[in-house]
Amino acid sequence: MTNPPLPIALILPAWLGALIVRLLAPVGDFTRFSLSVLVWTVASPRSWLSRRHIAPPIFTVGVASIPVVATTGMFIGMILALEGFAQFDALGMADRMGGIINSSVVKQIGPVLAAVMVAGRVGGALAAELGTMRVTEQLDAMQAMSVDPVRNLVVPRFVACVVMTPILTMYSNALGVWGAWAILTGLFGVNTADYWYYTGLVVHWWDPAAGLLKSVFFGAAIGLVSCWRGFNCVGGASGVGRAATSAFVTSFLAIIVINLVLAKFLNELYYVFFPTGIRSVLG
Repeated sequence: MTNPPLPIALILPAWLGALIVRLLAPVGDFTRFSLSVLVWTVASPRSWLSRRHIAPPIFTVGVASIPVVATTGMFIGMILALEGFAQFDALGMADRMGGIINSSVVKQIGPVLAAVMVAGRVGGALAAELGTMRVTEQLDAMQAMSVDPVRNLVVPRFVACVVMTPILTMYSNALGVWGAWAILTGLFGVNTADYWYYTGLVVHWWDPAAGLLKSVFFGAAIGLVSCWRGFNCVGGASGVGRAATSAFVTSFLAIIVINLVLAKFLNELYYVFFPTGIRSVLG
């Protein structure tokens, strides 16, 4: 004798409960993983202060990324100058473009572009590296030998992302500023003195400071997300590829969300400390 089917009033809550658990479980796993990384970073600085542990990820994340980040920043500055000159020249404000472009570069575009390039170049590589170690059971072997893989593998990579992303942002900002200067003065004949005068007039010290603060959070997000994706890699070689792709996509989304939240917070904080704002480039 077959059992009667369960009523829909019982099936629907059970299905919704299972769906919620399935959706929230990764959030809990990531939170626990992130807290473990942060605890080891603070409680065991020897795990990342050692040159043997920190030098390779510093080189991979930072030094090897300088050419692509700097080149990207330079061309973004040049493109902004090329695209915006006609409009500003029609308004008679071509000489004031330096302040507008450079304010955008150091506060928003430079940090975001540098972080995206780090996520694309480094985030996927970190996920693939740790994912390969997961599918080949190297991480399990470390745990069997009482060696914490989070402390020895993740923490140095996380610290390298946090430290080097702001440095790469400075390269991106500097090349963006000089790229815009080269186009405006060399191609369109804008006076160099005017370019730097209006840059100094509009770009407050708060702008690059805010951009660098954002880049610290961007670097932390890239390091945590990429390493977490690698640690949870399953499915052999195809799983490693999925982990690398997911690391970049998730890091990119995290960068965009963090940028939105910090932009709002830092703008409100700016007007708390500087209620009169800055002098207008239009004045």
